[in-house]
Amino acid sequence: MPTRDVLTKADLAELRRSALGTADPLGVAADVAEAAEQGRLEDPDDAGDALTLAAEIAEIRARPEAALRYAERALAAYPSGDDPRAGFARALRSRALFRAGGRDDEAMAELTALRPLLLVQPDAPAYVSAALDAGGRSATAETWLSEAVDTVLGDRATAASGAASTAIDPVADLGPPDAPGVLFFLLQQRHRVRRNLNLPHDRQDDLADRLETQLVRRAGERRDAESDLLFWPRSEFDRLLAEHATLSEVYGSDWDAHRGRLETELVRLRGAGQAGLGVFRATVDGLHAFAGRRDGDPTDTPVRAGYAAEVQARPSARIPWPPERNDACWCGSGLKYKKDCLPRSR
Repeated sequence: MPTRDVLTKADLAELRRSALGTADPLGVAADVAEAAEQGRLEDPDDAGDALTLAAEIAEIRARPEAALRYAERALAAYPSGDDPRAGFARALRSRALFRAGGRDDEAMAELTALRPLLLVQPDAPAYVSAALDAGGRSATAETWLSEAVDTVLGDRATAASGAASTAIDPVADLGPPDAPGVLFFLLQQRHRVRRNLNLPHDRQDDLADRLETQLVRRAGERRDAESDLLFWPRSEFDRLLAEHATLSEVYGSDWDAHRGRLETELVRLRGAGQAGLGVFRATVDGLHAFAGRRDGDPTDTPVRAGYAAEVQARPSARIPWPPERNDACWCGSGLKYKKDCLPRSR
């Protein structure tokens, strides 16, 4: 799949969604890496992210040598190895080291260096545990996640020790459903790892379930599903309506109507004084997975509301709004905002 001469952020986002479904994913990875190294990115600061994408594609396609090469180039492209964006590239490097054979010690050294990020980065529990799993170390992932949860809860209890000596409900102290923070992701990832290891349900698993239930309940109390600002990219939107036609009443009869609803709602929210607005990228697979965990139907309002809350808590899913008039539109169409979604609210 040939890529454009100059790749924008929207191009990279689309490739991240679609590359594995193309006829030649490894060719896409090579094209993206070449664009980064030849300076063919609209924003040069995206070089590390572009090379990380190439590494991810190569690793998923079981090409550890290519994945390792791209990951190391990605790390060189970031300002430093401590850059918050570099954590995923370092985890991919460790996965490639595991798969390459004979380099397990290097992989574990990299992951051990990443371990402190479990306490501060919402995405870290997923990418660190996935790397450990690639090396056959899921039990280590469970230990690290459990200890991180204990640390976060212990820190909260210590901070609250000056208050009245009543029992603290950790769920009630986890924050709002649209920003539950790193503890939510630690609990959910630990829950998944323990389920895969066939370990018995424990108190922290109960806490994960209770938090998810709380998020579903709170999200369900919102005005309607559209106010959750879920954005379905075109391919996802088409699949959503093909599999769940009744959701056209919620998200729009076609992609133009869907984007128009979102743009109108964003304008309304800005007029009401809200700042820091954005939409949240959703996927049909993500909705189905959430519904499966809840033993629910993807079209049910509480299930959709709970999925929306989960997506909103994921920093990587957020697309800021509004872009500048002459910048690429937030919907990923490749058109300028002023030529695409800006007029849809009028």
